[in-house]
Amino acid sequence: MSSPDPDDRPGAVPAAGAGPAWFPPAPAAAAPLPARRPWSAFREVRGDLRTAAVVVAVLAVSGFLVGLLWWLLAPRADFRITAEGPAAIGNPSEELFAADDAVFALLMAGLGLLAGLLAWFLLRRRRGIATLLALAVGTAAAGVIAWRLGELLGPAPSKAELADVGGKVTTALGLHSLPALAVGPFCAVLVYLAASLFTRRDDLGRSYLPPPVLAAEPTFPEPFDAPAGRSQG
Repeated sequence: MSSPDPDDRPGAVPAAGAGPAWFPPAPAAAAPLPARRPWSAFREVRGDLRTAAVVVAVLAVSGFLVGLLWWLLAPRADFRITAEGPAAIGNPSEELFAADDAVFALLMAGLGLLAGLLAWFLLRRRRGIATLLALAVGTAAAGVIAWRLGELLGPAPSKAELADVGGKVTTALGLHSLPALAVGPFCAVLVYLAASLFTRRDDLGRSYLPPPVLAAEPTFPEPFDAPAGRSQG
């Protein structure tokens, strides 16, 4: 009978927990986030002024659209030229001039409300006093442009037209209440200030910083006895 192999003896197998425990290597550290450019007051002011200039230009151009709409929507009266003088065609309202001013004020109010909302939500990175002033200046410029364009498109009858018996003339389009020019800036500033009251951040939410990426805690499997191949539970 052959002698047993020394490695096959029961004493050769170490008891559970007697051998060295094996642990997996620790995971590599999370890659650092890319470095951000240092904050610069000059860069911020320059960006605010550049955005404010764009806002003023866009609103000024929109004044042409408002003037065209005013010319199309404002009511005017037609007159027939007779030997006795102009005779009204139909029954024009006595509040015709007030209606012209009302249409102009409503159009400017709509422009101001729309400009204030778009500036607040689309220009989040540039929220602040520069954008607020740009809204006021831009809507004021739009009002002046709309006023002048409307009067240019709807001029008063000339002397030759008034002397043409049998001809037809239309009343001029004009703004008789100049305070209506302030409706647009007032609405734009009001909406922008009202939106700023509902933000809870001191910077008006103009800087958006994503939440930091937290590295997941390393999880290790239950250590086991390498020689025995059994867990140390």
